[in-house]
Amino acid sequence: MERVKLLSSSISAFSMRVLIGLEEKGVNYEYQEENLLTKKSDLLLQMNPVHKKVPVLIHNGKPICESLIILEYIDKAWDSKPLLPSKPYDRAIARFWADFADKKFFDSGVRIVRSKDEVQEAATRDMLESLQSLEGAMKEMSAEGSLPFFGGNDFGFLDIALISYASWFHAYETIGKFKIPFESEYPLLDAWVKRCMQRDSVKKALSPPDLVLEFALEIRKTTMVD
Repeated sequence: MERVKLLSSSISAFSMRVLIGLEEKGVNYEYQEENLLTKKSDLLLQMNPVHKKVPVLIHNGKPICESLIILEYIDKAWDSKPLLPSKPYDRAIARFWADFADKKFFDSGVRIVRSKDEVQEAATRDMLESLQSLEGAMKEMSAEGSLPFFGGNDFGFLDIALISYASWFHAYETIGKFKIPFESEYPLLDAWVKRCMQRDSVKKALSPPDLVLEFALEIRKTTMVD
């Protein structure tokens, strides 16, 4: 029998996207929660000795690390309902924007949580600029908003990679003392988020924003920002 286990954290955006991928594919898996603020499990350290972080997918005893790599693995290992586009160019574009989000959007989010004053203000500006870039990508990839997802008519790889950040919006806004102007500045993203939130896989995977905020405030406290 196929054995699938996920080492994860309920507040990790990277872990959430793997959960969505597994749910979309209908994969049966065992879930192990890892506490990111205290002692990491021996299994996590054994399965991911290089980075020592979640998520880690263990498939028949073999570990796969890094969330985007795991998503692509899931897509190939369980071939029903493809997540990545069929055309090479479209696959490349999906990978580009997923990488953009992890390098630009996530980086600005980390700086918002771990800083204050001018550094935090600069991080907020960077986050809003990243959202503007993603709004432009959504406009282009959804044919001016006539298609529901980044993947066109089908919820796919890039949608999964990006929607996992939605649980963190409230934490960023609260700690950074700003409001993301979705309706006025990013209407396509706003509509896209609402569509994604209707999916069972997303509902199951995404953590409550208040729980994420609590974790973010704990990070802020441990880094002695406040």
